[in-house]
Amino acid sequence: MDIKVLGNKITKARKEKNMSQAQLAQLLFISPQAVGKWERGESIPDIITINQLAEILGVDLNYFSETFPSVDNGNTFKPATERAGEDAPAEPEGNHPSYASEQPLLTNFSGSNLPDTDFSGVTARQRKFSGSALRGSNFSGADLTESSFFGSDVQEANFDGTNLTDCTLSAINLTGASFNKTILVRTELSKSDLTNAKFANAKLVDTKLTMNDLTKTIFENCTFEGVDFTYSDLRGVSFEGQTFIGVKFNKTALNETRFAGATLINVSFRPQFALTNKYYKAIKTICFDNARMDKLTYAALKGIGADLSKVTII
Repeated sequence: MDIKVLGNKITKARKEKNMSQAQLAQLLFISPQAVGKWERGESIPDIITINQLAEILGVDLNYFSETFPSVDNGNTFKPATERAGEDAPAEPEGNHPSYASEQPLLTNFSGSNLPDTDFSGVTARQRKFSGSALRGSNFSGADLTESSFFGSDVQEANFDGTNLTDCTLSAINLTGASFNKTILVRTELSKSDLTNAKFANAKLVDTKLTMNDLTKTIFENCTFEGVDFTYSDLRGVSFEGQTFIGVKFNKTALNETRFAGATLINVSFRPQFALTNKYYKAIKTICFDNARMDKLTYAALKGIGADLSKVTII
């Protein structure tokens, strides 16, 4: 089909909805520039997006076909209530949906093919991304509160400054993903591949980082408050200079883990199994040089044989 004709059709239907390019872009989780390119005939949306456009704009998919009456021949598109006839009952005033906020559309992105997609800055709460291809997508600055990611490819995604409050990220591939200044409150991140993923300048509050292989995950300048690392592999991970308050390292692998210069308050270390010679040897490999810790954490670590010779009690 002629892409300029398609662009004209999108423009016409959008204007019939009294919707700006920016509003349409927000509902599609793309940039306003992308909508502008469609409407100018410089590019075309993919088939998934065309289906989403039909839903948002209240048109049949046939509307976008070349055989549908042209927007320029006088047979202009009308919403379904207008096409039904003059006797069609008018919708009560005040009951029109607010496409910007009141009735969120496109809540389910499961199974979608969306690599390198720009979601930056969008408000997209309670969205579902199950089995989705999201590699390289940009979620920076987005509000994804209460959204879920399950079984998805999210490699090299950008979550810098993203609000992931009450989100669930489970069994997903986050290789190379970036979490700089990300909001991680009551976030559940479990059973996932976090190879070369980087958490920097982030505050994690009541977050669950359980059952993960974190041996190649990067943590820099983070604060962990009420975080649960149960059953995760932390061998060789560096937490130097970072802060831990009310954190659980229960049943985790901690060989060669570094807490040099870190602050630990009310932190729990419990063995995976019984207190065996192998466990005592593993605890002795943890570096606490120049760390600061409260008396209870100090006593707990001293009791299991940790080297605390260079620790300061606070």
